[in-house]
Amino acid sequence: MADPRIISVELDEATILRRNADIEQERRVAIFDLIEENYFKPLRDMGDGYAGPYRLKLSVTEGRLVLDITREDGSPHETLILGLGRFQRPVREYFAICDSYYQAIRKATAAEIETIDMARRGVHNSAAELLMERLEGKIEVDFATARRLFTLICVLHIKQ
Repeated sequence: MADPRIISVELDEATILRRNADIEQERRVAIFDLIEENYFKPLRDMGDGYAGPYRLKLSVTEGRLVLDITREDGSPHETLILGLGRFQRPVREYFAICDSYYQAIRKATAAEIETIDMARRGVHNSAAELLMERLEGKIEVDFATARRLFTLICVLHIKQ
């Protein structure tokens, strides 16, 4: 019986060099929300009819996103590698708007916070659409899953 979803997410801890409380909270929430509700369906036929659920490990190696997908029992399913060049700008924009948002929630008015949050959601949504486009033909995901995966891609890009 098909069960196209992620049941476990792991980030390559060696990839993440710096964390602050805000980023750590984003990571925790994204992983929790992703596990609670997602649609994740690798499209390559592996010949044995396995259709989920999946465990996912994300890492960045030599400027590429590595999605190591295993089966529920931990046995290998497939590894997908995506170039991250097209994500450089969205990641940079997302970091900039998140920094503004975190500063605003400490001292701005509710209206200012709402404006920044709307911009943040817009950047996040555009990046999720880009991720869905890059996964097309490889992995089928819904929009909410793509948004949460983009958040985790951002976490993997923290280097300073």
